Amino acid sequence: MKFTIHGDGGSRGNPGPSGAGAVIRDETGSTVAVVSKFLGIQTNNFAEYEAMISAFDELLSRIPSAKRKEVEVLVKMDSMLVVRQMEGAWKIKHPNLKPQYAKLKERVSEFGKVTFMHVYREENADADALANEAMDRGV
Repeated sequence: MKFTIHGDGGSRGNPGPSGAGAVIRDETGSTVAVVSKFLGIQTNNFAEYEAMISAFDELLSRIPSAKRKEVEVLVKMDSMLVVRQMEGAWKIKHPNLKPQYAKLKERVSEFGKVTFMHVYREENADADALANEAMDRGV
């Protein structure tokens, strides 16, 4: 079983009102789930992490624990910071991001193979729209 997650987080003000958005698709390209979550006042980087944490929580709720190690997940984000930190190439320096990193790492470890890939904003439009919808709702 293979899934692709497009995730994005945003903040208006940094810190400011923030939102997380993600789209989870199966190997046929069909949308399995979407996430659009208002996060209150947070930084952009916090929101980027929260988008991925929420997407993995959604995936965890849909796949029985006995099957998770058989699952491959490709994560596509326009956040170079999150991608490089999850790859282990960049250090996590900001104290607010260390717990976010730990949460995401824990969720990622449930699956057989997870690959993080940086994409340009244009390739992440669905997730960006969901993050913006969350900020617009403010709930």
